[in-house]
Amino acid sequence: MEKLNLFFAQIKDIGFWQRLFHWRKIRNLSFDAYEEFRALARETEAIRETTGRLQNRITELSGRNENLSQRVREMEVQSARKDANIEELNGRLRENSAGIQELTKKVAGFEATREDNIKNYNENIARLNQTKDSLEAERRRLNEEKLQAAADRLETMKKQWSEHETDVKNSIIRICDVNHVNYVEKVPFRGNPDNTIEISGEYIIFDAKSPANDDLSNFPTYIKAQADNLKKYASQESVKKSMFLVVPTNTINRIKQLTYRLGDYDVFVITKDSLEPVILSLKKIEEYDLAEKLSPEDRDSICRIIGKFAHTAKRRIQVDQFFSEEFIDIVLKSQKDLPEDLRKQVIEFEKSEKLNPPTEKRAKIISIDELQKKSEEIEAEAQSRKLSPPVSGDEK
Repeated sequence: MEKLNLFFAQIKDIGFWQRLFHWRKIRNLSFDAYEEFRALARETEAIRETTGRLQNRITELSGRNENLSQRVREMEVQSARKDANIEELNGRLRENSAGIQELTKKVAGFEATREDNIKNYNENIARLNQTKDSLEAERRRLNEEKLQAAADRLETMKKQWSEHETDVKNSIIRICDVNHVNYVEKVPFRGNPDNTIEISGEYIIFDAKSPANDDLSNFPTYIKAQADNLKKYASQESVKKSMFLVVPTNTINRIKQLTYRLGDYDVFVITKDSLEPVILSLKKIEEYDLAEKLSPEDRDSICRIIGKFAHTAKRRIQVDQFFSEEFIDIVLKSQKDLPEDLRKQVIEFEKSEKLNPPTEKRAKIISIDELQKKSEEIEAEAQSRKLSPPVSGDEK
């Protein structure tokens, strides 16, 4: 800009004589000033363009700076939140530190007593194993005793069954001897029944039947077949149409049907225990002076009474056997299931108990009137206590 400034200075101070004599010099200086002006203009334009670019850059940087400021503010908010979270976590950490210290103390206490606990645990396990072994041994002993009792009972039953026919025969002979009833060794009709007695000119058959083995599931079918087989005697002359099958007492509860009405004859299933009352009931027929003149209706009535008596006796035996088995089962369960201390106490009480049922005297007859009076007293006492006595009815 030197020449441009010089040009403007000379133009400002130029006079008339200088215009006249130095114009060429001023003209040449103007050319140089113009070139310098043009260079300055170009430089100014470049500066203007550079300024525009810089202004745009400043605007862009201002936008970015605003974004960065927003990010900074967000980061400051997040930082404040993180500081709050850190403070909260520090509070929790302090609380947890207190809990950890307390738990550390407890762990130390547990560690201190750990050996004692392990020792007590091992001792308890040893006592438990000993108790378990004792219980197992006791259970095995009770099972062995129960199995042995069942085996002994089975052997006893088998022995009774094997000797049943002989026992029935001896019992009938003894009853006939005592009560003056004719026991027939050899029957005057076809066939060979086990036992036959004669009352009022009629032959009454008592066949002894027992199981072949300890499986009683087919015994009722066998009894039914034997009842049908007695038909061969029913058609014989002077043979009473009421016949008896004598079975062991411990098998009667397996037989559901104890009376067979088979057309022209009847068969009653009885036990050896009921032989005497049945024979004595049959012998009552001899007490009639005109027994041979009894009408068929009278004979049927007598036989009906005898049959009912036999059935009642057998039902009583069934009930007694049922309750005997139940009581035995209860006793075995009490011995098995009760704790040792209670079982010992039960045995002590059992030793102190005593039952005194009425005694039987040979010279004294059991009075029906006394039995009925006792029954009425029991019924009256039950009603006074508002108890419901069992109602009698026909069996189904």
